[in-house]
Amino acid sequence: MQPAKRRPPRVGDSLAVRRTLIGFVLVVGALLILAPLIVIFAQAASLGLNGFLKTIGHPDTRHAIMLTVVTALIAVPINTAFGIAAAWAITKFDFWGRRFLLVVIEIPFSISPIVAGVAYLFVYGLQGLFGPLLEAWDIKILFALPGIVLASMFVTAPFVVRELVPLMQAQGRDLEEAATSLGASGWRTFFSVTLPNIRWALLYGVVLCNARVMGEFGAVSVVSGNIRGQTNTLPLHIELLYHDYQTAGAFAAASILTVLALVTIVAKVFLERQGAGRRPALAAPTGKSA
Repeated sequence: MQPAKRRPPRVGDSLAVRRTLIGFVLVVGALLILAPLIVIFAQAASLGLNGFLKTIGHPDTRHAIMLTVVTALIAVPINTAFGIAAAWAITKFDFWGRRFLLVVIEIPFSISPIVAGVAYLFVYGLQGLFGPLLEAWDIKILFALPGIVLASMFVTAPFVVRELVPLMQAQGRDLEEAATSLGASGWRTFFSVTLPNIRWALLYGVVLCNARVMGEFGAVSVVSGNIRGQTNTLPLHIELLYHDYQTAGAFAAASILTVLALVTIVAKVFLERQGAGRRPALAAPTGKSA
C-alpha cells in the first residue's frame, strides 16, 4: 500500500492564524461598518420622536425624499427593461460586436460617477453638444428632474445586465428554441419560458439598482445644481444639512437611507437563498448528438 499523500497546508489550518484572521475581520468590520451605523441611529434618536418627525417633516426634507422616490420610480423600471433587452440580445443572438456591447454596458463600473456627471454637462449643458438645440426648444435637462434621472440611469445601467447574462448563458437557448418550434410566439416564449427561469436574478438586480439610485451622490451632485428644495435628492440634502451645522437633522435624514440599506440587505439575502446572485460557471459548449 502506498502511503496516503499529505495534503498541503492551507491558510487558516493553524489555530493561531485562524483566530488572527477572524479577529482582524471582526475588528475592521466593526470600525468601518458597524460603528458608523450605530452613530447614525444614535444621533437620530437624540432628537426624540417629536424632533425626528419635525426634521423629517421639514418641506426641504420632504421634497428631497419625494424627488429621490420619483427618480427611482423612473430610472429603475427603464434600467430593468434595458437590462432584460440587453441580456436577451447578448445571450440569445449571435451578432458582430456582442462582446463590445457588454464592455460598453459595464463602463459605469469603471469610471467615477462625478466624471459621468461632468460628461452630461458637455452633452446637455448650454455650451454642450445638444445645448443650443435644447435651449431653442425650451427643454431643460440639467438642473432639473430629467438630468437627475439620466445620471442615475447611467450609474445603475449594468446592475440588471450583470445578474442576468451569466444565468442566461448557463441556461442556454434550448428551452426557447423548443417553445418556438412548438409554435409559441416570441412574447409567449419570453413570459412563459424565459422570465420564470430568471425571475429571482432579475429581482436581485432590481433591488441593487434601486438601492444605488436612491443613494447616488456623485453624478447627481453635478447635474442637479444642488438647488435646495428643488433639485436636491436625499443624499445631497444630507450634505447640505451637515454643512449648515444641522448635525442632528443630517443624521435623521441619513437614518432613512440607512434603513433603506438594511432593507436592501434583507431582500438581497432572501433573493440569494432563492438562487439569485449566484453566478454559475459557464459550461463548455458540447457537440450536438447525431
